[in-house]
Amino acid sequence: MIPDVDVFISNYTIVDPEVYQLWVDGCTAEVAVDIVHKHAFKSEHTLDLVKSDVSDHYRTYSLLEKLLHNPPKLAEQLHFQIEPLTRQLLIEKYYEFDDSVIRELLGKKLSSRYRKDLDEVSEKTGVSLKSCRRQFDNVKRIYKMVEDMQGSVIQNIRNLFLLPEDLAKRYGTVVLLACLRLETGKKKLHYLTFRDLYECSMAIMASWTYPVGTTDHDCIDLDREFLLDLRDIRTLLEKEKEHKHLVCSKLKPELLDKAYQELELNFKNYSRSIITIGCNLHRTRELRMLFVELVEKCIEPWKQVSWSISDLTAFLDAYTHCALQLDCLRENDTKTVWERFMNVLTICLIKMYHS
Repeated sequence: MIPDVDVFISNYTIVDPEVYQLWVDGCTAEVAVDIVHKHAFKSEHTLDLVKSDVSDHYRTYSLLEKLLHNPPKLAEQLHFQIEPLTRQLLIEKYYEFDDSVIRELLGKKLSSRYRKDLDEVSEKTGVSLKSCRRQFDNVKRIYKMVEDMQGSVIQNIRNLFLLPEDLAKRYGTVVLLACLRLETGKKKLHYLTFRDLYECSMAIMASWTYPVGTTDHDCIDLDREFLLDLRDIRTLLEKEKEHKHLVCSKLKPELLDKAYQELELNFKNYSRSIITIGCNLHRTRELRMLFVELVEKCIEPWKQVSWSISDLTAFLDAYTHCALQLDCLRENDTKTVWERFMNVLTICLIKMYHS
């Protein structure tokens, strides 16, 4: 009798991380061959062998690219047999982005016309044009998919694109800034890095938006009731002398004489700038210009008198907590609004205050 034989043929797709990174970075196959050949020189791989191998990899990655536009399909398709760890590497590397490139894209309209003009971004950042276009397309794709979805924008990005949490948060920042249309392109904001804006955006998302699951809104919708309630902090202007006394008493042992005298002299201007920003956030235009207002009304005056970052940190801490000792903020609602406002403002001002 002839025994039954089960035959299984496997053809796993091989991904070379080095070659894949070169492809993702927008290197041509010719450039990739030169780089790989130099690395493989000691192994005595011939140039023809390296060229054949790299070309094969590039063809595979080009075929995979359409699937990478919709990562869940990569797991469902049957044309390529890819191990889970390799599949995750393909997705993560494809959706990684350069902070410098995304900083240039912030505030820009993600249109086909702008995509054609990415040469300037490429030249300014030193990132290849092909990579700039990949990053532009990824941002646009993710933004279009999640902008109108309810729930956590970060979790939505993770679910739809199978990205790790840190990368999903970075894309969440881009979505938040785009949806709120926060001004980031003004000349006086050019010094801010993507990381600065990331920290500010994460703070806004955590404290000024509706909590996930409590309303029909999503987590990038600002809490309108909170923004309207912020008008109540104007009551601090009536207690300016008491507030100043408490802050100065707390900071006198901590600040150098020059910084302390400067604070005593200009406390009124600093306090009114902060309170005015908060009271006006319910207006769309003032909200959009938040970062500009923080630079013009707070950061520039502090830089003119050479405050250090430690001076600023000490002032914001004292300013926030001393206000809570005043009768006008002892009501729970107003107290909560004040803390919620100053928590974000403190993070933003410290991140934006470059020495």
